[in-house]
Parts: sequence; structure tokens; C-alpha cells
Amino acid sequence: MNELIAVVEDDEDIRALVAASLKRERYRVLEFEGGQGLMTALREQRPSLVVLDVMLPDANGFTLCRSIRSDQELASMPVIMLTARAEEADRIMGLELGADDYVVKPFSPKELAARVRAVLRRSSGDAGHGRTDVGAGLVIDADAFEASVDGRVLDLTQTEFQILQLLASRVGWVFSRERILQHLWGEEKNVTDRSVDVHVKHLRDKLGRSAARIVNVRGVGYKLGSASAASAAGDP
Repeated sequence: MNELIAVVEDDEDIRALVAASLKRERYRVLEFEGGQGLMTALREQRPSLVVLDVMLPDANGFTLCRSIRSDQELASMPVIMLTARAEEADRIMGLELGADDYVVKPFSPKELAARVRAVLRRSSGDAGHGRTDVGAGLVIDADAFEASVDGRVLDLTQTEFQILQLLASRVGWVFSRERILQHLWGEEKNVTDRSVDVHVKHLRDKLGRSAARIVNVRGVGYKLGSASAASAAGDP
């Protein structure tokens, strides 16, 4: 079945361009000119991904992204922010709120379609299968695409889960930021090392007592330390 993509954009021409581009890639598309229509529709039909404009007539895209991430039923749904704001602070804000990617206008329709493919690929859970007990209460279930600490399921975004799964694939191995970017976006990425840092910070905030397992190796990247060494990993 072709994935359903929700496009939220108040500019009719841009919305039509995005929708046409995605339909050419054989996606099904729902179009909204405002955030209120999106949030109402999400209660009835959940898309595989949301392309969300920041500046909307009835809402702020950042606020909508926060609302999606705070809703237990919608929290894992991928979100790509679409905006004319090119400043790094705005990109970081979108990532801080849980967006999976950030596309700046003007953009190439092919680039946006590539970003959509990359995010959906990450969210498909193809990276691995089965349930892995990483130790110290941390468990990763690739089939369910979720992680838990002491039996408590974590409210992770698709990107956060993929980072955790990558680090857990080789405990103690240092993954460079470039390697993490490659794992997440492949050759279709147009993001910076700072994006990795933001996602890792969010991940650690959600890991509770297991947060110290993720160790920042200065100047290199990140690794998942052993359970016994977690208390020694104090680098934020």
C-alpha cells in the first residue's frame, strides 16, 4: 500500500506543487491549508508522515509539532518541517520539538520527495528485527519499533529510535556524527552535525536512568557504554 502523506501549507501554489511531486512518487496525499484541519483529521485517519509548514494562518507549525509529539497516539508519527526560515536557530527549534527533518524554501520538489523517502525508510523499522536486552533495564524491540527502560516504554521519535538502535548495534563502539548522519539520511541528507547533537540530547532526556549509557566522545561522536560503566559517563 502506498503511504499516506499529509501536507499542511497555506500557500495554495506551494501546496499543489508538493502534492503533485509526492503523487508522482506514488504517495497518497491529504492536503490542508491550516493546522486546525490537520489536527481534526488526525483523529480519523493517521498519515504515515506529515509535511508541516511553520507559518500557517491559524497556527504555528512549531506549536503543532509540539502537540503531535505530546500526544501518545501520534507521538511516533514522522514530521518534516517546511519553512522559509533558513536561520540555524529555527532549524534547531524544529528539531528540539521533535521534527524528523527540516526543509527550507525555496526547495526542489525532488529534494523534498527524497527527504520523505528517507524519513519513511527510517520509520519502517527495516534496520533490524527482534528484541534486544541492552542491559541496565534498557530493552530495544525492533519489531515494535520501540524501546523501554525498566519496563516503561519510551516516547521516542523515529529518528531518536534509529540513533539508539544504531548505537546499541555495537555497544562500546564509537559512531562518528558523520556515520550517524549517513545512517539516518544516507546520501539524501542536507543537515549538520548539530542536528545529531540535538537528537541525541532529546534521546538522553527520555532515557531516564539509562541516559548515562550514551557517551559523548569529544571531537568524534557517540557510543553506547556498557551498563556497568554507565555511572562513569557524565558527559552531557
